[in-house]
Amino acid sequence: MKKLLLPLLGICLSGLCLPAVFAEAPTTSITTLITEAVKDNPEIQYYQAGITSAQAGLKSATQLAQPELNAELGYKHSRDNTGISGDGVAWSVSVMQTFEWPGRMGLRKAIANYDITLAELGLAQFRSELANRVRLTAWNLWAARQKLDTARTVQQRFSDLRDVLIQRDPAGITPALELRVIEATELMLRKRVTDAEVTLHSLRTELNLLRGKPAAEEIAIENAAVALQTLPPLGDLLAQARTNNFELLLKRAELVQQGFKVDLARNERYPAVSFGPVMSEEHSLGRDRIIGIGLTMPLPIWRRNAANVDAATARRTQAEALLNVTVRDIEQRLTRYSQSYAARYAEIHLWAENSITEFEKAAAQADRHYQLGAVPVTTYVELQKQYVDAVDSLLDLQAEAMQSASELERVTGAELHLVSIKSPVSSTRK
Repeated sequence: MKKLLLPLLGICLSGLCLPAVFAEAPTTSITTLITEAVKDNPEIQYYQAGITSAQAGLKSATQLAQPELNAELGYKHSRDNTGISGDGVAWSVSVMQTFEWPGRMGLRKAIANYDITLAELGLAQFRSELANRVRLTAWNLWAARQKLDTARTVQQRFSDLRDVLIQRDPAGITPALELRVIEATELMLRKRVTDAEVTLHSLRTELNLLRGKPAAEEIAIENAAVALQTLPPLGDLLAQARTNNFELLLKRAELVQQGFKVDLARNERYPAVSFGPVMSEEHSLGRDRIIGIGLTMPLPIWRRNAANVDAATARRTQAEALLNVTVRDIEQRLTRYSQSYAARYAEIHLWAENSITEFEKAAAQADRHYQLGAVPVTTYVELQKQYVDAVDSLLDLQAEAMQSASELERVTGAELHLVSIKSPVSSTRK
């Protein structure tokens, strides 16, 4: 019986351990997350539908108006000078085709083509901004995990130390005050852990929604410690922005399209003309048949259409003004983000390559030596707090640099490769 129970007990214990083993999500790279987001984000369908709608508009813009069939049927009573009268059926049929003024269909086609261009630029801009946002959110999620792990580690040290000091039941004022210092610091670290957990869950939810996944799905980001690259000259960034910036491309396309709309409004001063075959027949005293060509046009023939021309011209002027404003805004943003990135880059490079590792080792040594009585409580507490603050400060600096780099890529519309993945910040955190 005992031999039978032991294997069963082993199976049960292993079963209890299975949830803990499989609860942790496999690690995922930021590149994979970006690919998933661009593929599965539900807003992509909105921009794709916009392109389909614009393409349908192009088809309708290049089609001639459908011919119109007009038919009349009636009764005719006739009487001549001799008094003879007659009754009969009278009917007429015409088929009229409308013809636009020369050049009008070409203008409408050009406007429709730019609708497609604008829709495609909108999709490309959304995909670029989505990729940048996912990259930044995923990295912030990874950094939040590093902050949380560090805070938990230090908080656990204070918790374990507090338990040891309570069991010793120290006598005297100094040990009692040291215990209160340890307890107060532990409480502050607990709050720090709680705040880090809230931030972690918030970032996870945001990232899942960007990927089109359930908000509560677990995500584990593989190592994403960053290395910053030197910023290109501001002149090169401005040149790239003038060529690739999506806002400028959209504004330029809108300006060209608005020019076609002005030309179309001027063209519409001249009316469309409809003509086609006409046939009529009357039966009364005899049978009369008429076959000819019909022509219809609005009056007056020369419509000035001045109001629509003025409105289209004003909108083109607005488009030109918006283009100029966008150029100045891009130059201002490039200057601001370049300065921000350069400042963070310089500050981060003041840190030694192994600064965090050394702080971590010092905090661990202080924990051991304080319990041996070789380190005073002030040194112990300060080292633990400075270790947590150092990790947070470095990660915050990197996050700010990544934010500036992301904004620079968004403004220039190009991949600048200012941030690359390097070895972990600390070998004990994954």
